[in-house]
Parts: sequence; C-alpha cells; structure tokens
Amino acid sequence: MSPTLRPFTLDLARPLSTADGTIKERRGFLVGVERSTDTGTVRGVGEATPLPGWTEGYEDCESALRDLPESWQREGVDFDGGQPPTPAARHGYRLAVLDAEARSNGTPLAALLAERGGGPAPSESVPVNATVGDGTIEETVAAARAAADAGFDCLKLKVGARSVDDDVDRVAAVREAVDATVRVDANGAWERESATEAVDAFAAMGVEYVEQPLPATELSGLAALRGRGVGIAVDESIRAAGIEAVLDAGAADVAVLKPMALGGPDAAVAAARRLSTAGVDPVVTTTIDGAVARAGAVHVAAAVPGDRACGLATGEMLASDLGRDPVPVVGGRIAVPDGPGNVGTAFDDLVWD
Repeated sequence: MSPTLRPFTLDLARPLSTADGTIKERRGFLVGVERSTDTGTVRGVGEATPLPGWTEGYEDCESALRDLPESWQREGVDFDGGQPPTPAARHGYRLAVLDAEARSNGTPLAALLAERGGGPAPSESVPVNATVGDGTIEETVAAARAAADAGFDCLKLKVGARSVDDDVDRVAAVREAVDATVRVDANGAWERESATEAVDAFAAMGVEYVEQPLPATELSGLAALRGRGVGIAVDESIRAAGIEAVLDAGAADVAVLKPMALGGPDAAVAAARRLSTAGVDPVVTTTIDGAVARAGAVHVAAAVPGDRACGLATGEMLASDLGRDPVPVVGGRIAVPDGPGNVGTAFDDLVWD
C-alpha cells in the first residue's frame, strides 16, 4: 500500500548559501503509513525533506514515495554502494514504518533502534553542539559567548572562508573567551598545504576535531592529516565516497552522519555501528529538517555508540516548522522523547485530516 503524502514548505530564518545555490526554504513531505494489528490499526509518520547536493531533488523524492522500491521493506542499506539513489524518500518511508512499529510495541523509537542494532539501552538525552558561523573575531566571540551562556559546552566554528591565519586567530579568541569544547568545520575548503597548516595550529589549541579539511574525494590526503594531535572528521566524504571507501582509506577519526542523507534511521544506526566497530566515532546531525525528522535523528543519536555532542540543534534555523518542537535544546542537551514511537501522535493530524 502506498503511503499517504502531505507536502509542506518551511521558511528558513535566514537564507543559507551552499555550493548548489542559496536556500530560502525547505520543501518536503510528511509520510504516513497505517498497519493492521491484532488490536487495531497503528499509524506511523515520517518526513522526507530532500536537500539537493546531499539527497535527491524534490520531484525525484515524490516519485520514489509514490512508487516504493521493494527493497525498502527491509532494514539497512548496502554501504559498499554508497547512499541509496533517493535517500530522503527512503528516510521518510522508513521513519514512518519504524514509528508505527515502535508505537505498536509501546516503546520509544530509540529503544527499537537500539534493540535492532544489537546495542545497549539508548541514552535518555543527547549532548548537542552550537554552530558558530563565519564572522569577524568580535562577532565570533560574541556568538560563542551567547552559546555558552545558553548552556552549550561544545561549539562548532565554521572556518575556511577566510585565510588560515584569520581562522586560527578566530578560534584562538574563542578558546580564550569561553570554557567549551571547540570543533571546526572547513567544508572541504582547503588544499593540502593549507589544511596541514590549519590542522597543526588547531592541534596546538586543543581543538577536538577538524571536519572536512580537504575536499570530499581526497581520502588519501585526509588519511595523511590524521595523527597530528587533532581528530579528522568527514562529512561530505561520506556522501561522495561512501563509508567503506572512507574506512578502507583510513581517512577519519570521526564521521558525521545525516539520517536524511543516509536513507533512514535504520540506515544511520547501521552506519554508526559499522564505523564504531572500525574505530571511527559517529556524530549524528541533520540536513536542516523539520520537527519530525529532527526528532527521529535524536532517537538515532540516542541509539548509537559514543557520547560526542551531535549536530541536532538546528530547529532555530527555521522560521516556520511543522508544529511545536518535540526535541527542544535545554542546557546544551536534548531529551529523547520517551513516549511510544518517534513523537507519539503529535503530527498525525497533519497527515490524516
């Protein structure tokens, strides 16, 4: 049976510049499924919010949801082949299916994911980082202090748009101004000489890790940057090269995982466990998703190994949302919803009138 689809559009609080253009809104679909059980009909709600450059486009997402591949009835994906062709669509459908199953069992989604993944009981809350964008030293320090005052003890600073020297000065100023774990994200902006210079400087400051210091496909260069006193994290490389290629190259200490881009909560948990077994720490983030998918990502983060802060504090990037935020940030942490399924019946009325 085809799922019920409800399209939506969410405005961003501020336009977001990407390699694929400026994003002013997020368009996607709420995905509803219904399953018959011994006690009646149980529902599940998912979210498919494609982000071109990371996932398929809007039209391809809708087409996949209206003509579901047979393989989507099974859990997990083949990481040897990279992400599935339409990961956002698969995410929306699989989140809905897993939500329905967890509701039927009367358990939170995180508990279902942890059990299916063969791991320990999920965490009750997840630490999250605040993201500090590019700016002058004064702007960067002010944003870092505001985040620290709000309870964040982990900050991710955007770097790479300025010279290495300027970015080093910005990060040094933040390290002096606030008592917090600092990680930086270059989004693949540097070439090898600049990346080596930056990595060595950030290592001397005690930065936790440098995310994507080189372009996504430069796995050998990323591997060469490891072992210099600061962790090397990959994000875009997961999408471009795939998990197995990253592991084969020894390219990462940390891997940033986006459930929407990987193809669903089950795929994200499987990826996290594969990486963790190989000695790479997973960090779960979003692709600027709506409330349903953000909540799903929180459940994923609670169910996977490791305790690094995750990039899930993204709700404020939206000027409008699907409804009341079920996973607000309080004191730098997000409490995992403890009701049945993802967020219980909170968004059912948006799918079934």
